[in-house]
Amino acid sequence: MAKHKIAVIPGDGIGKEVIAAGQEVMAALTRTTSGLDLEFKDFPWGSDHYLTHGRMMPDGATDELKTFDAIYFGSAGDPRVPDHVTLWQLRLAICQGFDQYANIRPTRVLPGLKSPLAGVGPGDIDWLIVRENSEGEYSGAGGRVHQHLPLETGVDVTIITREGARRILTFAFEQARARARKKLTFVTKSNAQRHAMVLWDEVFEDVKGAYNDVQSDRMLVDAMAARFVNDPASIDTVVATNLHADILSDLAAALAGGLGIAPTGNINPERAFPSMFEPIHGSAFDIMGRGIANPLGSFWSAVLMLEHLGEANAAARLMRAIERVTGEGRALTRDLGGQATTADTTQAVIRALESG
Repeated sequence: MAKHKIAVIPGDGIGKEVIAAGQEVMAALTRTTSGLDLEFKDFPWGSDHYLTHGRMMPDGATDELKTFDAIYFGSAGDPRVPDHVTLWQLRLAICQGFDQYANIRPTRVLPGLKSPLAGVGPGDIDWLIVRENSEGEYSGAGGRVHQHLPLETGVDVTIITREGARRILTFAFEQARARARKKLTFVTKSNAQRHAMVLWDEVFEDVKGAYNDVQSDRMLVDAMAARFVNDPASIDTVVATNLHADILSDLAAALAGGLGIAPTGNINPERAFPSMFEPIHGSAFDIMGRGIANPLGSFWSAVLMLEHLGEANAAARLMRAIERVTGEGRALTRDLGGQATTADTTQAVIRALESG
């Protein structure tokens, strides 16, 4: 029995609430699953740390995180701190520092939940969105000149490298190959962005030749957004650049029932560094402290983490418990049309685990 060391960074806003709920659920999962051993260590980094110390996390933070098997993350964002500070000094500092270049976002309509799309229910949306997570539009390349003058200029540069594109496209094709339908849609915008996006296209053409068993097609990002709404059943695995997949995956979560249920994994496929798992909903300061945040996204993120750690049985048990609770419909939070509190939903999932 291997012990898995997990670093816990609740971060900001409702991140503290849903990650605490996730730890509670994983403690119950450990009690009820033979051979599962999870050890957690909490790190109180985030905007509160910034307001006290001037930094989102202390010197040497990433060196300490390297000693863990995975990272369980809540959110970054606080109205008292500029957004670019909270993101770049915490979440992106970890993602880029640990070369977590593959972001995965599974999307399904869970039992008992409703899509805003007419006639779409469980089984009609079953997607995996693969997001390039280290370069693209969020590489950080650029700058500002002539600050505070009439000619002030801000520039952000889209960075696509041949190797960066190759590795994420290879990862996406491998993910598509492992899924039942073996389909992949490649998203681009090379009609308007004629340099970086054309390179992105060229690498796709190079890589797909090694995956003749995977049916692939190519779409412009605006057309893909429309396809999400108009023809969801045609979609299986999707791969896109950092910005495009960021936007498309939020749309996907909304179409599957809401941002509150959506998980994500920031993966270093070579396992040279720990990977990080988080719900995608953000810090949601408007509901912080009210006890009504939806914890299901943090639970589903724990499923992804357990799968990554090789704990397939525990991951499947937790996913079944989540689906049992959504299917029964008695412990759904307000964003899903119910009246349950965070604690209500958490306890319902724990009861589902304890009952087998």
